[in-house]
Amino acid sequence: MRRVLITGANRGIGLRLAELAIARGDQVIATARRPEHAERLRALAALTGKLRVQQADVTDDASMRGLQAALAGEALDLVVCNAGVLGTYGQLGAAELDAGLWQEVLLTNVYGPFATARASRDALRAGTEPKLAIIASAMGSSTRAIEKGNAYPYRAAKAGAVNLARNLAAELKGDGIAVGAYHPGWVRTDMGGPGADIDVDESAGGLLARFEALTLARTGVFEDYRGEPVPF
Repeated sequence: MRRVLITGANRGIGLRLAELAIARGDQVIATARRPEHAERLRALAALTGKLRVQQADVTDDASMRGLQAALAGEALDLVVCNAGVLGTYGQLGAAELDAGLWQEVLLTNVYGPFATARASRDALRAGTEPKLAIIASAMGSSTRAIEKGNAYPYRAAKAGAVNLARNLAAELKGDGIAVGAYHPGWVRTDMGGPGADIDVDESAGGLLARFEALTLARTGVFEDYRGEPVPF
């Protein structure tokens, strides 16, 4: 049995990761900004007895201090930093690409994993072969930049998330915590849209397999849900 924390688990990939982790026998703490609206999570908790719903907003320091307090005395084997937002696909002239949107996307997708790592560090230190997984994206790869630029805040944020993962890998190695960054694929979720390449089962199942393969010897990896390296 693994003890797992998943942020942003009220829908999409995060929710499916929670469901699959429970199905294999794990105990899961699933976070949501508004647990009162996370009906599927609360139903899963009631049905299985293996899930705890925890309020956490990864962009709010007070909320993350609350998460850290809730984890006091706990041991975690896996933390998945899944909470994220897209913003918009707009190009350079898009009026909506203003400071407010940039702040939301960067705070959620870069500061969010940092704040989650800080809040869960002590619990991970107490875990068995602990791992920290950051859901990044191939859209953050500079070598995969497309000719027609778009989604600037999201691309920049996911590049930052990979850089963050590699820095955390260096710092947390001394704690025995392995860190990886992962591209989940283009997934048919609310964020990915109905025209995406793969369904959420394929993505989440592949991601869980990659988390299993993560070790201290491989800390700092950036790969996709199939285990293919992503150029950074």
